[in-house]
Amino acid sequence: MIATVAIIIMIIYLILIGSLTYGLDNVEEFKLQDIKSKTKFSVLIPFRNEAHNLPRLLDSILKLNYPKDLFEVILVNDDSEDDSVDTINKILDTKSSKKDFTRIDIKTIQNIRVSNSPKKDAITSAIKFSKHEWIITTDADCQLPKYWLETFDEYIQNKSLNCILAPVTYSSNSTFLNRFQTLDMLSLQAATIGGFGLHKPFLCNGANFAYRKLTFNIVNGFDGNTAIASGDDIFLLEKFKTQDPKKVAYLRSLKATVYTQPVSGFQQLIQQRLRWASKTSHNPNLFSKLLGLIIFMANLVCVILFPLVIFNLISSRIAIALLVIKFGIDFLLLFKIARFFKQENILLSFISSSLIYPFFNIFIVFLSLFKSYSWKGRTFRK
Repeated sequence: MIATVAIIIMIIYLILIGSLTYGLDNVEEFKLQDIKSKTKFSVLIPFRNEAHNLPRLLDSILKLNYPKDLFEVILVNDDSEDDSVDTINKILDTKSSKKDFTRIDIKTIQNIRVSNSPKKDAITSAIKFSKHEWIITTDADCQLPKYWLETFDEYIQNKSLNCILAPVTYSSNSTFLNRFQTLDMLSLQAATIGGFGLHKPFLCNGANFAYRKLTFNIVNGFDGNTAIASGDDIFLLEKFKTQDPKKVAYLRSLKATVYTQPVSGFQQLIQQRLRWASKTSHNPNLFSKLLGLIIFMANLVCVILFPLVIFNLISSRIAIALLVIKFGIDFLLLFKIARFFKQENILLSFISSSLIYPFFNIFIVFLSLFKSYSWKGRTFRK
């Protein structure tokens, strides 16, 4: 009986992950065509205690290959307790800095808190202050590629859209913890793209997220989701889908890929994953909930396989077959997405990460049922 249940779970897992792999292949890579830029963007970047990351972010903004009169940058200070604001001012001050930001419309505003979600408040504050129709959000710990805005512009000119998602990945793979996080991030990106390829988008990353200000206002922004601290991305995606699912798209292009930093310690990783779990559990998307449940159950099967073999509740041959099924389909999905990001070298950590991940996943799921999480010096309830 136990063996039958385990086999059924793994078959369903194989079908679902296989479907995402199929969907991943269905989303074509977008190529730049070198057409004249015309879209005006408001780039919104909330920050809190990011003094060490802001110089890299601002340097990447300075290097953007896009007409300076076609975009503005709004940095939103969310009650930083470090030198973030001073760091920005020093970099932007042409008298004390070697970098010339005079041609870029860039400003810092204060977050206006009205809800339990600081980041949603920060984005809402910036949108009210913004001048342009297209909004793009990213994070303060990110680096933006040179042709970021140009790629978005050409994609917008080619399609009639209200909302665009684009790739995000980690830039540092120097330690095993970093590589573990990168593999996890790649799997999330693969699932995101795969969802679009199946016409069932369900994941979103606010570090590279664009939408029309008019559409944001039509769906009443974050209204209805402000009691949940996280989820500024997936809840807004669901609203945009409700407004017009045909005008929501994924921009698959390396030239539009934003690079961010993995967390530096295991405790930070736990807090980050608890934060992600808090928004996932409130996601109204049924496909997302089904996929999350099957992934959890498949990982649970992996965790209990050894005890089941020891107590002769399942044969070793079936146990090995189930592991081969899971690791095989996981590797196929990760190989395809790693090849897109040109991060194939990260697959050298696939086996070790795959042995650890089921235990990590089960641990986070159970911990999220009872524990609040801390993020950037604040504690939030689920």
